[in-house]
Amino acid sequence: MKRSYRVVDVFTSRPLLGNPVAVVMDADGLTDGEMQAIAGWTNLSETTFVLRTTTAEADYRLRIFTPRSELPFAGHPTLGSAHALLEAGRATLRQGGCLVQQCSIGLVEVRAEEQGGSGQLSFCLPPAKLEPLHPEDKAELARILGCQVDVETAPGIVTVGPVWIVARLKDAASVLDLRPDFARLADLERRLGVTGVTVFGAREEGGDAVIEVRTFAPSCGVEEDPVCGSGNGSVAAFQWQRGLLPPGGTDYVAAQGRRVGRDGRIKVSVDANGNVRVGGACVTSVEGSLTLRTGTGNETG
Repeated sequence: MKRSYRVVDVFTSRPLLGNPVAVVMDADGLTDGEMQAIAGWTNLSETTFVLRTTTAEADYRLRIFTPRSELPFAGHPTLGSAHALLEAGRATLRQGGCLVQQCSIGLVEVRAEEQGGSGQLSFCLPPAKLEPLHPEDKAELARILGCQVDVETAPGIVTVGPVWIVARLKDAASVLDLRPDFARLADLERRLGVTGVTVFGAREEGGDAVIEVRTFAPSCGVEEDPVCGSGNGSVAAFQWQRGLLPPGGTDYVAAQGRRVGRDGRIKVSVDANGNVRVGGACVTSVEGSLTLRTGTGNETG
């Protein structure tokens, strides 16, 4: 059976500069093992599978896989999948210009809007839970990253479906200079039960983004995620709960991807109650189909 397949570049309006997500439509009937095998085959940070909903409140159901595991929610796959469905005419915006996605974490609203003449999509970040990182784990994180993290803004663990260790560094240059020990980081991730690590630092004033972000998740088979939606949402939630953002709310743009040849821009909004919305542009770079070869457990296109 042929299944419609697209690769959507997220957090960019220019192909090849954002974070690609593979979107498999018509995914009903695939087994868990087949979905995981396809995700391993695409070898992207995430591959999504669009399924029939199990609730009338949602427009579609989504399952999200890294090359090694399934995630209950993820940011750029949410935006890229919504873009693919709208572009293919498989979903229609509700009144108010939104879609409702069903995934393991629950229902997620995705909103379509025009900004500067280009289409933008954004999602409401699931409620974030912030926990402290134990002192010995902070020390281990510093050794893994090879640099000191901000001691005044202690690193923490932010849960939004994916679970990120979030740490602020001195500045954007410190973020870009990182050379993490990925084997040691994977061990820390498995021991703490987290998805990975997201770090951020302030950029110089006057640019189009205020912070530089990098995300690492080697235990999921992704040493560096080019542009991470849930990671950036977690950074926003972290900053809000640490008192680093204006109490009345704010909008800002983050940059991510330079160290892996990308140039993503993530638009973040935080309201006066700390609710986070993450968005950006999407563009389709690949369109075709996948055909399951019976008995192999693999997909080819």
